[in-house]
Amino acid sequence: MADGIDIEGLAARLSTASGLAAKADIGPVAEALGLAGRAVAVGDDCAAIPDGDGHLLFAIEGFINGFVAADPWFAGWCGVMVNISDIAAMGGRPLAVVDAVWAEGEAGAAPILAGLRAAAEAFGVPIVGGHTNIRTDRGQLSVAILGRAKALLTSFDAAPGDLLVAAIDHRGRYREPFDNFEAATDAPHERLRGDIALLPGIAEAGLARAAKDISQGGLVGTAVMLAECSGVGIDIDVAAIPVPRGIALDRWLSTFPSFGYILAVAPDHLDAVLARFAARDITAAAIGAITAGSRVTLHAGDRRALVRDWRATPLMAMVKAEDAA
Repeated sequence: MADGIDIEGLAARLSTASGLAAKADIGPVAEALGLAGRAVAVGDDCAAIPDGDGHLLFAIEGFINGFVAADPWFAGWCGVMVNISDIAAMGGRPLAVVDAVWAEGEAGAAPILAGLRAAAEAFGVPIVGGHTNIRTDRGQLSVAILGRAKALLTSFDAAPGDLLVAAIDHRGRYREPFDNFEAATDAPHERLRGDIALLPGIAEAGLARAAKDISQGGLVGTAVMLAECSGVGIDIDVAAIPVPRGIALDRWLSTFPSFGYILAVAPDHLDAVLARFAARDITAAAIGAITAGSRVTLHAGDRRALVRDWRATPLMAMVKAEDAA
């Protein structure tokens, strides 16, 4: 119930969450590479390279050492899964992945490789090569992916007047002790492949132009990233967010789901977008509005609290050049 939500306390906790704070590392790296300040047309889920009548999509993920050590099989699985999610978030379909694995001997590498292979088979995306070093003292993992999009969904095209839609697969559970909510490892393979095809289908039908994969920043942190990239504000109605039974709201808003996206959708396309997710039993709802300005806020009833003003406190420093002033 909206009346029972401490909206100011919730906004304060989310604004200082470690998953969101880590995104601030992107800015200095982008500046060092000469990327900061450019008019970036497409962005951080994947690089998009014009290719004939579409775009090649290229992305990479690296994994925290503690995660690889604590759950190496699932780390391998995630190496494939999260890259595929990034391709889908850009309206694309995955083509192939490559991996870089460091481990202490064959025994140390075995669970990581098994997780990689299991996910590649489940999603039907081949592993076509990579790099291996099994003479190190700890497990580490990085995985890259190539995909292709006929029509792009970007982080840079949300516009005032759009509605913010959250689409998350609730048919899962937490992979403790991390805030990873996974609904994929025991799902039928055909279901996984069909679910991932939802985003490119929405892009190709012209039902949305902007989307982002919900990352370790959680739903609200990912909304901050979308707002900054698109040069807009976002106002989120906390009471409109579907939360699985038995999960606290603040944990859910910080969760990294195995299937989770936010999309900016024009009001006249909302019903069609929600119907596509509903047809595959994915929980989706309009949870807020894209606004002019630079403030990302939460509201419950008539109470509103600021999470971040990206113009006053930039996060990734990857805003469009025309919105940077």
